[in-house]
Amino acid sequence: MEKKAARDRRARKARAKMRQLGTVRLTIHRTPRHTYAQIISADASRTLASASTLEKDMRGSLANGGNVEAAKAVGRAIAERATAAGVTEVAFDRSGFNYHGRVQAIADAAREAGLKF
Repeated sequence: MEKKAARDRRARKARAKMRQLGTVRLTIHRTPRHTYAQIISADASRTLASASTLEKDMRGSLANGGNVEAAKAVGRAIAERATAAGVTEVAFDRSGFNYHGRVQAIADAAREAGLKF
C-alpha cells in the first residue's frame, strides 16, 4: 500500500498547484489493461471531454489497450475532442504516475494533435 500512497501524495501536490493556478487540466489514469484521459474544467465541476481504450471504436482498432500504441491513440482522441469543446491549453495532470512510457505517449500525441501544455 505504500506505493499507492506515494502516488496519491504526488497527485495531490500537483493538483493543488493546478487548482491554485485555475487551469483546465488533462487528467490521465492507467491500469495494466486500459488507458483513460479526461479534460476537466478549472473549477473541477465538469468533464469537458474524455477518451479511453474502452470505447467501441478504439477497442476494434487496437489489439491491446495497455500499451504505448493505445496510449498514443487516446492522446490523439482527447486532443481532438478538447479542441472541439473549445479547449486549446491545459495543464497535464499525470495523477502521480511517472512521466514515462504510456504517460509520455499520451502527452506527446496530444501535443502533436494541437493541445498546448
